[in-house]
Amino acid sequence: MSIPQERRLVTAIPGPRSQELLARKQAAVPPGIGTTLPVFVTRAGGGVLEDADGNALIDFGSGIAVTNVGNSAPKVVERVQKQAADFTHTCFMVTPYESYVSVCEKLNELTPGDHEKRTFLVNSGAEAVENAVKVARLATGRQAVVVFDHGYHGRTLLTMTLTAKNMPYKQGFGPFAPEVYRVPLAYPFRWPTGPENCAEEAAAQAIDMIGKQIGAENVAAVVIEPIAGEGGFIEPAKGFLPRIAEFCRANGIVFVADEVQTGFARTGDLFACEDEGVVPDIICTAKGIAGGLPLAAVTGRAELMDRVHAGGLGGTYGGNPLACEAALGVLETIEEDDLVARARRIGDVMLPRLLSLSERFDVIGDVRGRGAMIAVELVVPGTKDPNPAAVQEVVKRCHAEGLLVLTAGTYGNVLRFLPPLVIPEHLLEEGLGILEKAFASL
Repeated sequence: MSIPQERRLVTAIPGPRSQELLARKQAAVPPGIGTTLPVFVTRAGGGVLEDADGNALIDFGSGIAVTNVGNSAPKVVERVQKQAADFTHTCFMVTPYESYVSVCEKLNELTPGDHEKRTFLVNSGAEAVENAVKVARLATGRQAVVVFDHGYHGRTLLTMTLTAKNMPYKQGFGPFAPEVYRVPLAYPFRWPTGPENCAEEAAAQAIDMIGKQIGAENVAAVVIEPIAGEGGFIEPAKGFLPRIAEFCRANGIVFVADEVQTGFARTGDLFACEDEGVVPDIICTAKGIAGGLPLAAVTGRAELMDRVHAGGLGGTYGGNPLACEAALGVLETIEEDDLVARARRIGDVMLPRLLSLSERFDVIGDVRGRGAMIAVELVVPGTKDPNPAAVQEVVKRCHAEGLLVLTAGTYGNVLRFLPPLVIPEHLLEEGLGILEKAFASL
């Protein structure tokens, strides 16, 4: 399926057909399932989403970093179609199939580190993180889990507990899981003594808190996003991640990298940990792994993963054959089309434009990110006070002009940009022009 790579507005956003479908959604689906932009998509590809009214929107969201290779990548489509004709399910734990093993072999090969690894497949990022904690607890015989301010890890009971932000993820859903402890993240823009001191001071504070409040000997795992996603695309100050990983190694703690949002070329490396040479003991992946089909993976050191008894890991749908074939298509596409380099190119285009906007509009407090994972943090001009109202106004104006953008941030004041890595450059430029117009009209 080839979709014209152009923005096209034929109705207001949302149009009448999308509004009809939205009314049906409201009658059938609970309001807890929110909607960023209520246009109902009928097809998508490249950097474009087409809706039920015939509008074509520029996609700066990628389904929250899922469709890195596009919404209908040919290699993904071909593999899934063939597999669907052969069989859709057997359950790998009942009668296995080769594609599951192939995905695991590829992840063992591609994830950071040259140590012996094992991988198993599950359904979602939250499930991957939860399973990483299970493995770490069993392998170490310890219970405590350490996470960080501004972190997001999922919506299950344990991963909701690991997540830092209360509203909307935790409000009213307690009590939460025990033995979870939170320490500071190196957040350069908001570090009290300035970004130049951020890495050293944040690491020292985190390590001190672990030692005094928990005891390193009681910690099974430290779980961290190499770039905090929902927390606001916070790239920890350089040196922070290596220092935390070193502390974990010295104390027998499993270092778990949650690369659910940062993986599969999104940041200009295949995995974000590679930027500072950090090698996790366990890495959790999902989102971009299978081009939109539900799949996630836990990849870890063999000596950790092999400790788990038979039957201790798994799930009915984990590593579904359709999703496995999609993942193999994604990995082929990333390699053959050099999407790691393409992500870097997107960053090279976007960051200078956004930095230029920050010089013109003092509502922009910070511009940050790597590759095609970029954000701007909006503040009350002249301060660092969060400005979520300005974010909502910019989003509203972008959506009206046919540009899908997402928000993030602990304080609700961050615009995040996650264009598909295959987006044509003219759409990238056009989207940035719409964004500039939105800021100019504030």
